[in-house]
Amino acid sequence: MGFAVGCTLQNSGHRVLWASEGRGAQTAERAATAGFEDTRTLDALARSATVIVSVCPPEFAKDVAGRVARTAFKGLYADVNAASPDSKMEISRCLEASGASFVDGGIIGLPPKERGRTWLYLSGPKASEVASLFTAGPLEVEVLGDQPGKASALKICYAAWSKGSTALIAAVIAAANEMLVLEDLKTAWSRGGPVYSKVEADILRAAPKAWRWAGEMREIAATLEASGLPGGFHHAAEDLYSRLRALKDSNDLQITDVLPRLKR
Repeated sequence: MGFAVGCTLQNSGHRVLWASEGRGAQTAERAATAGFEDTRTLDALARSATVIVSVCPPEFAKDVAGRVARTAFKGLYADVNAASPDSKMEISRCLEASGASFVDGGIIGLPPKERGRTWLYLSGPKASEVASLFTAGPLEVEVLGDQPGKASALKICYAAWSKGSTALIAAVIAAANEMLVLEDLKTAWSRGGPVYSKVEADILRAAPKAWRWAGEMREIAATLEASGLPGGFHHAAEDLYSRLRALKDSNDLQITDVLPRLKR
């Protein structure tokens, strides 16, 4: 998704920097192909940039923000990671204490190749300033107001359904397979239920990314609990996705590669 963010900024006429430190060869190749400028380290990036957009798995978001804060970065910092509103407020306090301005963000949709499919939502007093940088796609942008936390709340609620439901149905299929009624379940669903081929395709798309989604489920659970709602379902989804960590970035998976890993 960071590639789509960078391409949209570049398409909009802006110089795009990135830091290759700790990143893989595929990421470096994509960035080089797009013409992004590599500063090597996050510290060097913070010294050169006027706006930083953080795109990383949610469990790393606070660490990245803390590292930027220690550089005394004074520009605009947009955290668009799938973290809870409370996590974003903690990040905001850290950055603003060091003199930076914070904008809350959340991305809904798959990495886009064309406009009108994936949206970056922003909120906070300077959200419109960040939004003005994203004018030429493929990522679309929408400002939700000047209250930080709204963008991340929307992202969390959306992912609670979209990614949470995939975890649920993966567990159901794994259980049916274990109890030797999977074919019977497919027949029952054909008479009034989800389309099995689509369900399986969703699981296979999710499995290579499950290592990133586990942390997102934890943020969702925390958000629900902070709202007075039970977070247990998404804690269970975190557990399920964690069990698929070994499938990180795998290609050409079959459902038989996934189901056994969901069991304890």
